[in-house]
Amino acid sequence: MNTNFNLEKFISTCVTGRETSLLAADFQKYDNELHARIDGRCVLVIGGAGTIGSFFIKAILKYPVAKLVVVDINENGLTELVRDLRSSGGYHIPDDFIPYPVNFNDTVFEKLFKHHGPFHIVANFAAHKHVRSEKDIFSVEAMIENNVLRARKLLDLLLQSPPEHFFCVSTDKAANPVNIMGASKKLMEELIMAYADKLPIKTARFANVAFSNGSLPLGFLERIGKKQPLSCPLGIRRFFVSPQEAGELCLFASVMGESGDIFFPKLEEERDMIPFDQIALALLKTLDLTPDICSSEAEAITKAALLQTHSPCLSVSQSASPSSVYPIYFFGSDTSGEKSFEEFYTETELLDNDSFINLGVVKNSKKRTIREIDEIFTSLTNLFSSGNVSKANLVDILKAYLPNFEHIETGKGLDSKM
Repeated sequence: MNTNFNLEKFISTCVTGRETSLLAADFQKYDNELHARIDGRCVLVIGGAGTIGSFFIKAILKYPVAKLVVVDINENGLTELVRDLRSSGGYHIPDDFIPYPVNFNDTVFEKLFKHHGPFHIVANFAAHKHVRSEKDIFSVEAMIENNVLRARKLLDLLLQSPPEHFFCVSTDKAANPVNIMGASKKLMEELIMAYADKLPIKTARFANVAFSNGSLPLGFLERIGKKQPLSCPLGIRRFFVSPQEAGELCLFASVMGESGDIFFPKLEEERDMIPFDQIALALLKTLDLTPDICSSEAEAITKAALLQTHSPCLSVSQSASPSSVYPIYFFGSDTSGEKSFEEFYTETELLDNDSFINLGVVKNSKKRTIREIDEIFTSLTNLFSSGNVSKANLVDILKAYLPNFEHIETGKGLDSKM
């Protein structure tokens, strides 16, 4: 196995195909404006221990902010974030840098918000982000609760002390959604846009973040490290950005956009959309591993068990015999809510492709009234409290408010696969 594996280099050469950040030209062009809007500001990041949140923090700490408060329920993730930042160079870590292992919906969050505020920049990354989370009514209720209902409470809190910039991350899956996760994010977009005349609201839809926490590509590395077989869908193509690009995109959108703007990366389908199986095979090749393509999960598990007898655990930085074979199982995707392609905007959305070099902006995002939002929330809360809840009931409600929602239900979920 290749002992010099560099994940950042692998992403740039085999996933994004970009040696420099997609945002580099825009950051250079708007350097003065960025400094004017970030330097000396007090910043609150919610969900800052995740992949996108942590790289947003790394992007904003390239500027001398006055205070940084980070909130996340992942206590271990916050610990690693602090160690990572303080063990690296090039960051302007303020004296007032305070991470809190707190849920942003808890009462204590409201207390710390009022104590440490007012904040000039607030960014929210706390969300259910995986289609995998769409399992049954309990999991989808938790998803709607986190992605939509709790976001409303945060917006009302912000109204008490409005920031200069508020950013809430969205997803490409909000454009013509086919799964409940995408629909919840679309509903989140419409929720925050209802406040766009009261708060400086911006959001962004963007591609898969390569090797982010919980992603399939990161799962490849985890499986190899544990000598477990790889499992990968065929024909599922996605746009990808690096973790660095994801953080930079969110930072740029948060401070450079106008209220109501939805940012997206300018990526081309033919050049930038690649299938997961291509990443899996490229990763094995980079690690000097020869793919042993299996016909079933059972065959792949059996062959991986033979690897375990030689070395129970092997990281990608350890050596192994040259040209080692490695079991991998490819399958056709048949799970609920799986879209075979990605799109960042719909045909009815007005686009600004001129203001920025590698970012486009949706300028006519739908802005519901607060009364309409109240009606949606009443329908959802009544459903969840009725005691007679099903995915079909929820899908019907979401379809009533989101005409472009075309749910793909197969009765199968990702948790049934390796």
